[in-house]
Amino acid sequence: MTTFLTILLVILMVLVVASLVRGIVAFLKSTKIDLESGEQTDATDMQLLQNKMMFARIKYQALAVVVVAIILALAS
Repeated sequence: MTTFLTILLVILMVLVVASLVRGIVAFLKSTKIDLESGEQTDATDMQLLQNKMMFARIKYQALAVVVVAIILALAS
């Protein structure tokens, strides 16, 4: 059981990093688009993607914390 949870934890950590990187890339692209186009009145596709990746990162981090709590509960 601990081996399965450890593998699950590693997968969740990779997903956290992947969503973080995708969110940062979307942020950089949206900033570049805003600077080149001037004033922006509504959310662009990159800003929406950035927001989506932020929520995905939070979700994966929460799941990773739950897995760590389960591993700690099983260890004691």
